[in-house]
Amino acid sequence: MRRLLGALRMLVTAAAVLGVLGYAAAALLTVGDVIGRQIGTPIPGMVDLVQLFVLGGAWLVIPYAFMTGAHVGVDLVVDMLPGSVERGARAVASLAAVALLGLMLMECYKAFQMQILFGDKSQQLGIPILYYWVPLLIGVGLSILAALLTLVPRPRTEAVE
Repeated sequence: MRRLLGALRMLVTAAAVLGVLGYAAAALLTVGDVIGRQIGTPIPGMVDLVQLFVLGGAWLVIPYAFMTGAHVGVDLVVDMLPGSVERGARAVASLAAVALLGLMLMECYKAFQMQILFGDKSQQLGIPILYYWVPLLIGVGLSILAALLTLVPRPRTEAVE
């Protein structure tokens, strides 16, 4: 079980790394396009590419925020609760997140199926729109796993002296 949890944490972390690389690619392409425009050779399809990389980056990083508790939250009231009540409140919040994310995944998958059916493509480069949906579906699915991981206490590690 410990190995499985470790593997899931690594998977969520790897997705976050890919997400950050997506952001980096969007930034580098934008800088390249700005420089290219100055010398008369802009990068074709910039809007399509940047949208794909930013969208993919965002959805692949979100599970890591769930797993590490790095997302925006209001802990003011929860932090004042006694230990067991605080843990219970956080568990209820995690389960509510899982339920909401499950609903999102179902609805997003329906929209993804419609994209496959219609075969829509991006305006500039003709990138199939389903490619924009893949990181979203992966991100929401991993977010469900990450929210569930918050329910499992991490093993305590002893400090190395």
